[in-house]
Amino acid sequence: MTQPLNQTLLARATTTLGPRVSLAIGVAVLAVLLALPLLHLLPADNPLQVSAYTLTLVGKILCYAIVALALDLVWGYAGLLSLGHGLFFALGGYAMGMYLMREAAGDGLPAFMSFLAWTELPWYWAGTQHFLWALCLVVLAPGLLALVFGFFAFRSRIKGVYFSIMTQALTFAGMLLFFRNETGFGGNNGFTDFRRILGFDITAPGTRAVLFLATVALLVGSLLLGWRLARSKFGRVLTALRDAENRLMFCGYDPRGYKLFIWVLSAVLCGLAGALYVPQVGIINPSEMSPTNSIEAAVWVALGGRGSLVGPLLGAGLVNGMKSWFTVAFPEYWLFFLGALFILVTLYLPKGVIGLVKRGDK
Repeated sequence: MTQPLNQTLLARATTTLGPRVSLAIGVAVLAVLLALPLLHLLPADNPLQVSAYTLTLVGKILCYAIVALALDLVWGYAGLLSLGHGLFFALGGYAMGMYLMREAAGDGLPAFMSFLAWTELPWYWAGTQHFLWALCLVVLAPGLLALVFGFFAFRSRIKGVYFSIMTQALTFAGMLLFFRNETGFGGNNGFTDFRRILGFDITAPGTRAVLFLATVALLVGSLLLGWRLARSKFGRVLTALRDAENRLMFCGYDPRGYKLFIWVLSAVLCGLAGALYVPQVGIINPSEMSPTNSIEAAVWVALGGRGSLVGPLLGAGLVNGMKSWFTVAFPEYWLFFLGALFILVTLYLPKGVIGLVKRGDK
């Protein structure tokens, strides 16, 4: 009698303390992230000072975490495995890069256009000297592309592996297009040598700190948005769509609108992440559209645990942290390690690290 009663009390305690512990960990992580840019502003001789390299690396990983969260919304909740989210990320980055190149060029043409002997800006560069228009492009470029692609894909009821292949083909086509010099996006070199943003030196500690804080704000906002959607009627319909689409249609729901909305929202979040990535890292080129990058994003989500929101953030942090170390210590073995990691997670951790933690709590 005593043992079952003790087990019941333990289960109740775990259920009660679980959310509190998770919330405490989340608050602690957020506090550390908010402290990093403040520590970066300290004098260089201060032992607590955070270097520009560290702040940039963490900021880059946070941008990737937003991409992982965006992919989790369509894969973990709607069951749509996209292998082309790198395209939406890069489009947002290029939109911000156009503004930064105009800032660096002043009244003249961007440096790569002068090198190619261009005499005027292409029509689609019009207005990119204005920051607000650049922000509109950050949202519109990936959002409209996702809207058009998703409309025709979902209307044709393309799903499963066929949908994944089409998204991968889309991002590969985008990469080939942006590699061409005549498209007006810098060719294989892309955009670099940024100097100022909104009139501020882009490499100044204060500017780096503000960009980092904006990335943290976007990540927290995206997480809260995903949490609200997942716990709403819309989120329950998405989950039902993932698990039994035919049964959902039999109940009178049209899945196309639900798929299209979450697909476009996911693309826009990727575009915003790309826009914050570019001024922090200092470069954007067509390699960001490589299908390999989109496959890596799927690995982040799978490792962390899809359909959990927090899991993909953890997966993005773990994989990119390991990548930063591997590419320095053993650069030739990174892709082999990444492939082995994906296979092992698929075979032994189908619910990711989050699933392993939850299983350990039972």
